[in-house]
Amino acid sequence: MVDGAVFAARRRRLLELVGDQGAAILPAAPVEIRNNDVEHAFRQDSDLYYLTGFDEPSSVLVLTNAHEEHRSVLFVQPRDPAREIWDGPRLGTEGAVRELGVDAAFPIGELAERLPAYLEGVESVHYPVGEGHPFDTELYAAVRAARQRGRRSGRAFPTTFVAPLHGVHEMRLKKDEAELEAMRAAAAVTAEAHRRAMVVARPGMHEYEVQAEMDRIFRASGCERTAYDSIVGSGPNATILHYRSNRRLMEEGDLLLIDAGCELHYYASDVTRTFPVSGRFTEPQRVLYQLCLDSQLAAIEATKPGATLDTIHEAAARVIGAGLLELGLIQGTIDEVMEDQRYKDFFMHKTSHWLGMDVHDVGAYFADGSPRPLEAGMVLTIEPGIYVATDAEVDEKWRGIGIRIEDDILVTEAGNENLTSAIPKTIAEIESLMGERRAA
Repeated sequence: MVDGAVFAARRRRLLELVGDQGAAILPAAPVEIRNNDVEHAFRQDSDLYYLTGFDEPSSVLVLTNAHEEHRSVLFVQPRDPAREIWDGPRLGTEGAVRELGVDAAFPIGELAERLPAYLEGVESVHYPVGEGHPFDTELYAAVRAARQRGRRSGRAFPTTFVAPLHGVHEMRLKKDEAELEAMRAAAAVTAEAHRRAMVVARPGMHEYEVQAEMDRIFRASGCERTAYDSIVGSGPNATILHYRSNRRLMEEGDLLLIDAGCELHYYASDVTRTFPVSGRFTEPQRVLYQLCLDSQLAAIEATKPGATLDTIHEAAARVIGAGLLELGLIQGTIDEVMEDQRYKDFFMHKTSHWLGMDVHDVGAYFADGSPRPLEAGMVLTIEPGIYVATDAEVDEKWRGIGIRIEDDILVTEAGNENLTSAIPKTIAEIESLMGERRAA
């Protein structure tokens, strides 16, 4: 678990970024109704958790330099023994100050009354405007009240919204040591789950049975949840990028593509592996799999400080493009393939995205209108794929083959670190591990 001093240091850093006349307002994630009176499982807003470690709903964090005594204020649900019997214990106002280290805490019911005072002397409010958060109405009312107070007192009042929360998102983009510790732990659990999938999967099982084995490991290892809905696609389902029904009965000769990762202490892992449920690749599967792996290895090698996600994608795409040309799946020269992106008939997505508290994590992809250079501390995925639809106009032996290989890569000063390298991905490693299935 992250030490409270780490959260306090993050709040101080954000206060420096918002400036003397700025305030950051961060509401908790809303509680969403699943159906009738049943709620979806609550998961705290990543920004709020990043700054507090607080995971209760109905709360709002206010950070401001304009208030000399209270620079960090948290509005929370008050203690309520009768309600806590139903929903579990609450930290309450005293607990928030004691356990979280904020300067002050008040009941959430007092927010409308108190927030305008914390916005006096503030000119810019850092808040995710335009996302339709239920808190919008309350915030706008507080801003109007602060403006009225400012006109009477002569103090500054909010005139500008800064959105999105650029400062905290830039902080989150480059991971600190506490974050990397959590991400390595999540990667280790995800590695165990993927290895288990390779051992138990076999013809005659349903996709969801393999998913259940992975979910068991996630939960047994203390993970709060999966990082995203798991994709467990066999045979032709492996060619569907966001396939999620996971209900097909797997057959002899199928490839099984699994895109699954856990979330541990609010940090995500995001991994894809593709392997033959029969234990050995067919020759066409072997050829396309090795091509995809070569592409991924080239992209990982290109990942280092100063590179961009575009240059990494180009490294992956060039290998796949050249391979598809050699196999006759596309036509032309390699220069034509790259210029016209002819490989996109079979590799239609990008190679990378940021990874952290969110599986598609925050942080700008461009700086001054150009792809931003990578820096040490950034974490991204490397995930090329090759997908040949069942009705593709190619030799029949290639049809219905879907392959994606994905790892989580930390950019370091010296190059990179593969956080998920413990999961087999060479043909030899996969077939060797799957040979152990009789002992499962």
